Amino acid sequence: MSTEIKLPFDKEYVHSFSKDMGEPAWMTDLRVNALEKAEDLPMPKPDKTNISKWNFTQFDKHIVGSEDYSSLTDLPEEVRSLINLESADQNLYIQRNNRPAYISLSKTVLDQGVIFTDIFTAAREHGDLLQKYYMTDGVKVDEHKLTALHAALMNGGVFVYIPKNVEIKEPLHSVFIHDDQEANLFNHVLLVAEDNSSVTYVENYISTMEESKGIFNIISEVVANTNAKVTYGAVDTLSAGTTVYVNRRGVAGRDARIEWALGLMNDGDTVSDNKTNLIGDGSYGDMKTVVVGRGKQTQNFTTNIVHFGKASEGYILKHGVMKDAATSIFNGIGKIEHGATKANAEQESRVLMLSEKARGDANPILLIDEDDVTAGHAASVGRVDPLQLYYLMSRGISQKEAERLVIHGFLAPVVNALPIEGVKKQLTAVIEGKVQ
Repeated sequence: MSTEIKLPFDKEYVHSFSKDMGEPAWMTDLRVNALEKAEDLPMPKPDKTNISKWNFTQFDKHIVGSEDYSSLTDLPEEVRSLINLESADQNLYIQRNNRPAYISLSKTVLDQGVIFTDIFTAAREHGDLLQKYYMTDGVKVDEHKLTALHAALMNGGVFVYIPKNVEIKEPLHSVFIHDDQEANLFNHVLLVAEDNSSVTYVENYISTMEESKGIFNIISEVVANTNAKVTYGAVDTLSAGTTVYVNRRGVAGRDARIEWALGLMNDGDTVSDNKTNLIGDGSYGDMKTVVVGRGKQTQNFTTNIVHFGKASEGYILKHGVMKDAATSIFNGIGKIEHGATKANAEQESRVLMLSEKARGDANPILLIDEDDVTAGHAASVGRVDPLQLYYLMSRGISQKEAERLVIHGFLAPVVNALPIEGVKKQLTAVIEGKVQ
């Protein structure tokens, strides 16, 4: 199916949808203008991956009806295992398909002036604040057809706002549940950390169905202002048959830090774009990504840290495991702009292939336009190290168990970086199921 075809919804529908959601005029105008741009903008062109026949645009339903959850015990088992059911005072948002289904915010966090709410409530109640940051500094509406289509059809997501000088010690956790065959998600997460603040945010995209034809267009924007720190964890486990475009973007101000820990475990075809712009002097970006591909999946993962600020530091670590006939492209880009003296750009991409038909391609890229900097990269693609297997098997461990231990050790740097224990256990279990 070609992506260069007529969009499924028109300007009148978009205008009506925005009005029905009670959105302010600026959001309605943004949607309508974005739809007009989407008609003519080109599709993104991920390196070495042909997505011309992937379906990103043709679907019947923009939004589906879903029931709320009256309590956490009503959640599907695979979701209950992610959260602490015993805690009555936690920071949790649950979205069921396109509908906010449960939200809880601790009194401590509320008293500090933190905003943690669904994106539609944010548009109605915090419109001026949302407008300041929504698709302005991070992802732009007119980057390509999929960003414009996202802006026009956004139908879910959350807004997180941390005021100045506020340090949130308890993680904020969002769970986006996909349990309807007809659901398609244009989800937007906007997280803003003001000066001298800090927050840990973790999200899960989880399908409760083994297979679906759903379309997912996911954008996350993280803004870390002066001396702010944001830790952003995510585990994506969307079902086979889905088509996924996910764009996670960060902007770091002076002395700010953005740290990503991403477990990309979708079973459908996926394009992932993760980029952090280190705007301020002394800013810091760290991207840790783990991927497991299986079946006949095609996936493309691009991680990009761009240095604008002096003495900025950027680190990229990507580990992937491919099995069956899965194919994946891993592009790591460290770019140092002119004027970013004393910047340091480091990256490492490694891929393990567990079967003859599996393919992984690791491409480290350094683009340097300044002299007084430090930069380095490492990349490898290969099979499980026979010496490691031999060492483990010589101690009485079976070959299958030895391979399992090597794979878990290979992926551990990202798994261990996830800040919520239930999510960390989930990612470990997903990896176990995928590589066995």
